[in-house]
Amino acid sequence: MTRVLRFFLVVGILAVTLAVVGDARASAAPPVRYDLALGDSLSRGVQPNARGVSLETNEGYAEQLFQIERRRIPGLRLVQLGCPGETTGSMITGHGNADAGLFHCRPAGGSQLKAAERFLRAHHRRGEVAFVTIDIGANDVDGCAAPGVNLAACVAKGEASIAADLPVILDGIRHAAAAGTPLVGMTLYDPVLAAYFNADASVRSLVDVSIAVLEKVNAEIASADRAAGFRTADVAGAFESYNLGHLVPFNGQMVPVNVVRVCSWTWACTPPPNGTTSPIGNIHANDNGYAVIAQAFAHALGSLR
Repeated sequence: MTRVLRFFLVVGILAVTLAVVGDARASAAPPVRYDLALGDSLSRGVQPNARGVSLETNEGYAEQLFQIERRRIPGLRLVQLGCPGETTGSMITGHGNADAGLFHCRPAGGSQLKAAERFLRAHHRRGEVAFVTIDIGANDVDGCAAPGVNLAACVAKGEASIAADLPVILDGIRHAAAAGTPLVGMTLYDPVLAAYFNADASVRSLVDVSIAVLEKVNAEIASADRAAGFRTADVAGAFESYNLGHLVPFNGQMVPVNVVRVCSWTWACTPPPNGTTSPIGNIHANDNGYAVIAQAFAHALGSLR
């Protein structure tokens, strides 16, 4: 075999080898990365069915955010540890969530926070957890507008729980997560705005009260997020929750934009059987509302501009 032939033979073998290696690398699955969703019923996409029974769905903000983020994060997997009915207190202790038994919430370690910390420590390589999202605090105050409840005392107790417990939750997540993991909380929308259409003036008066309460609660959430190094998805801003002054057409009348959005994006204005017989219908978001929440999280993560 001449030198020329040997040269071309070696070059050919190298070319084939490089091509095989290149094909193997191209076909290799991307490394698994995790989207960890924590929180209450919103994180599980809960909505009422035709009989008014609240059930988990696959159209919650966590699922919709996952669909957005998987376009830019190959190998992304969604892990949902949220539990419907969760309060800031029950998330820490595992006790006091009246809805947990209905949805079979059995977190590893005894509480959602412990389960989250365990998961984050088990996947502690930098970048292995792509991001963590959480919504919590709504159940601390949502029941305060129910008939027969002492509104002032209920709100004061809920606000105190959020102020005391939320920093514990966020610090626990931050310390368990790998350095640099994006962590995102969210402000809350106001389902009590549905009372705007109630014929009872005393019920309608809840609208102004609820806005004041929500502003205080959301300020507490945003402050706790900043202190713990979390970003905040501005869900309240997307719903224009504090804006009673801007009127827009709705069902043949001019209605505050915040009322229109909560009626359009949640079940709060829906009568039975999907809603409830209380002054406020089912407080959960609908598919469109969950999409708005997902987009707020995506903006906070920087994937939507």
